[in-house]
Amino acid sequence: MGNLCTCLAPKTTVKRKQRPTKRLPNPGPVANTSNRWSRIRSGSRKDKLDDAMLQEQALAAAILFRQHQQQNGGAGLPFDRSTSLRYSNGSKKTQLPRSSSSRARSLTDPLLQPHQLVNRDVKLDDLETNHFILVHGGGFGAWCWYKSIALLEEGGFRVTAIDLTGSGIHSFDTNGITSLSQYVKPLTDFLEKLADGEKVILVGHDFGGACISYAMELFPFKISKAIFIAAAMLTNGQSTLEMFSQQTGSNDLMRQAQIFLYANGNDHPPTAIDLDKSLLKELLFNQSPAKDIALASVSMRPIPFAPVLEKLSLSDLQYGSVRRYYIETPEDNAIPISLQESMTNSSPPKQVFRLKGADHSPFFSKPQALHKLLVEISKISST
Repeated sequence: MGNLCTCLAPKTTVKRKQRPTKRLPNPGPVANTSNRWSRIRSGSRKDKLDDAMLQEQALAAAILFRQHQQQNGGAGLPFDRSTSLRYSNGSKKTQLPRSSSSRARSLTDPLLQPHQLVNRDVKLDDLETNHFILVHGGGFGAWCWYKSIALLEEGGFRVTAIDLTGSGIHSFDTNGITSLSQYVKPLTDFLEKLADGEKVILVGHDFGGACISYAMELFPFKISKAIFIAAAMLTNGQSTLEMFSQQTGSNDLMRQAQIFLYANGNDHPPTAIDLDKSLLKELLFNQSPAKDIALASVSMRPIPFAPVLEKLSLSDLQYGSVRRYYIETPEDNAIPISLQESMTNSSPPKQVFRLKGADHSPFFSKPQALHKLLVEISKISST
């Protein structure tokens, strides 16, 4: 989402130029890593790349389907298209394959097993809550969290990844969304149904930061902590548009990528914003693996325009009572680090973390390091 809305004036309709994403071959076996994703060593290079992409897409879908079956006793009941719930499997954990990357891993993002990322001295039952609610950014869906879901679940945490209205597998037409409350409804519905006394940790990415802020104002007593990942962290009376318009200078890359959609006609305001697929890598995924960029290019949907314009009403009594933490992404081309710092200075959270080497989508570019930060924040006591 980034500063998608730094300019409201309609621009000349951009004809999308589809250019194939360059994919790099997967590396050879790495020491101490899982062999669950064995490579086929015969066949053409194109076949291998296509197979890797299909595996990645299948994994994201399989996580959704697996938990749906578990919750319904294996019965083929209709799938709830508003939320995607994923919980740990109890005493026997199903081993989920983690993705491999065509890039070299830095020391800040080592290839570790989930049990190595979680402090073994920490007892999950002693935490205020071990339930994470993951809220995607503009254009994304619950699918973007598949690496974080697998790592958290294998560490024993409960995870719920929400598809906001018109996002991911939610069937509503994005162009028909007219308010922030409508866009955030799958999240607020979920929080409203939580049992009395149950608390969760809200995690918001990108425009998802404004969405979790809206929920914090409504349900502060159900939220233990709020974590903003390269996200819009607004102040009272601000809209996402206003926040991003404060950025000094113009983001030419973002302007080039924007494609305004006018479902109600060109003489009416835009109804949604799409992004030029050929610019996704440079804008959102400049440090991410090629296969994750391919997954995003076929999964991202337009961003509803009306919620971006809406001013938030945030009070100290409600929103201000929830502990906030911010994770900065220094290699971000969508929400530059300068803008992230401006937001944390305007509305200081409890603590700010910097995820070295992360682009705008650290759940792809730095999944292990992001996971470790999420776990560490969950351990921070309220006292």
